[in-house]
Amino acid sequence: MTEIEVRPARADEFEAVAALRWRWVAGRYGLPDDGRDVFVREFAVWARENTATHRCLVVVSDGQVVGMGFLAITPRVPSPRAFTRASGDVQCVYVMPEARDGGLGGRLMDAILVLARELGLERVTVHSSERAVPAYERRGFAASPCLLQAETQGSAR
Repeated sequence: MTEIEVRPARADEFEAVAALRWRWVAGRYGLPDDGRDVFVREFAVWARENTATHRCLVVVSDGQVVGMGFLAITPRVPSPRAFTRASGDVQCVYVMPEARDGGLGGRLMDAILVLARELGLERVTVHSSERAVPAYERRGFAASPCLLQAETQGSAR
């Protein structure tokens, strides 16, 4: 029986998370392998240094990290009703293709939203692929006519 765990990433798992990130971008946009090792090393350092603002959750199947997602936390300007405010942005949700279609991505998203509630975040946004939009909508995400975005430079996905 396969043991599945969805939980915060441990510091020693950030290399595996970085490898998933590389795999995702390389598979989608095509990258040569010659920069992979440097990326994995630097990403792991970045992830360890940014745990306060970028909470990483992982899906672990039989001891192997097969999925990841980040909740980026952004402080918001105080208001008269609440001086301490924050919002979140779901980033880099990815499950290895061979581990998909078994509900792991949904479990990961549910865990990210539980974390957002525990942190008292006002709202959570996500920039999604078309394939994942229905999964986010099932969890209460909806398009908003008030949330706008502007691209300020080329895409660095």
